Amino acid sequence: MKRPLLLLYFLVLAATAFAQTDTTQQIVPGRRNSPAQQQKPYVILISADGFRYDYADKYEAKNLQALRAQGVAAASMVPSFPSKTFPNHYTLVTGMYPATHGLINNHFYDPQRKEYYTMRERSKVEDGSWYGGVPLWVLAEQQQMLTASYYWVGSEAPIKGIRPTYYYLYNEDAAFEDRVETVVDWLQLPEEKRPHLITFYLPEVDHAGHDFGPDAPETKTAVQQLDANILKLTEAVATTGLPVNFIFVSDHGMTQIDTENTLPLPAAVDTAKFIVSGGGMVVELHAKDRNAIKSTYRKLKKEAEGYKVYRKQNMPRHLHYGAKADAFHRIGDILLLTEAPLVFNFSARPPAPGAHGYDPAEVKDMHATFYAWGPAFRKGIRITAYQNIHIYPLVAEILGLPYTHKIDGKKELAAEVLKRR
Repeated sequence: MKRPLLLLYFLVLAATAFAQTDTTQQIVPGRRNSPAQQQKPYVILISADGFRYDYADKYEAKNLQALRAQGVAAASMVPSFPSKTFPNHYTLVTGMYPATHGLINNHFYDPQRKEYYTMRERSKVEDGSWYGGVPLWVLAEQQQMLTASYYWVGSEAPIKGIRPTYYYLYNEDAAFEDRVETVVDWLQLPEEKRPHLITFYLPEVDHAGHDFGPDAPETKTAVQQLDANILKLTEAVATTGLPVNFIFVSDHGMTQIDTENTLPLPAAVDTAKFIVSGGGMVVELHAKDRNAIKSTYRKLKKEAEGYKVYRKQNMPRHLHYGAKADAFHRIGDILLLTEAPLVFNFSARPPAPGAHGYDPAEVKDMHATFYAWGPAFRKGIRITAYQNIHIYPLVAEILGLPYTHKIDGKKELAAEVLKRR
């Protein structure tokens, strides 16, 4: 196929995929808040993707600075490993580490299913069988409390057979003003139809950080635009007169990587014996021939330069990403973890200058943001860094949603930041 025809072919495919994306609000019929749930508070959980822990001060996000001063600000929020978007967004709403809830990366191989999950394939994103745990909206809906999602990882899939009552399929072309109007509309519904938990996702800062790096003027502009938009959202919500609590978080931070000295797939990896999954900061090797694991591991340990080599059984405990935590058996038999600012790159194209995915314990730039304000929160306090697994019990406490299933998060954060009842 000639190059112009090939280009036209891909443009048609892209246009077709775009045209097939349903941009209308999805509503699950027949649901109502129980009388008891109608008396509960409201929570809007906002995620600004890639909003590094220091961005609000680094780029003078004055509205966020003022809002956090009215409530709670953490020194940082520590993402779970790997510090990627899908694993951490799902951790925030399940209270589980990625290896425990099963969404171990943005793209990964499942040797039990013999197939890949990828965030770019709608059939996988909307398949509830990939997702473990009990997301906050599922917990709420099970207890007859209505929820809404203007985007969040997992919200488009029937997890345990349940989606939020109101939700949208992911589409970045929705204007911010339209999204704010929708949130206000939700909060102005009759009490029996009004959502008490709303998730709200913003991707722009992450895009700028990837494309230009965390120190670029374009990233500063994206932060300041988001800051202005948060003010619009809070002012619009205030017109409802409802007791709404805001929790502003991010999934991970961002750092400048070495785009010139990237790492190839190590010579010791025989693709006839291993399925290679991942790239960037984490490469997972799934053995086709288990007899090859020991010898390949030894070879990799000898030749490793710029990355560390682990077997699943000897992963560092603080990562919660080893054999013991691997509830869905999706973690590779051998793992290669790069040392910042290096990345694995198996493409002919150089990687983007900004990236994330490193161990947050070793690379502070991976740390995320946590601010919260509203009637449930103490005012004007600063707290130490917290792991993001603790957001789940915090939201459950505000909304009065008991749970009995096991999670990794604890209630200490809720005890520290919430007013005593």
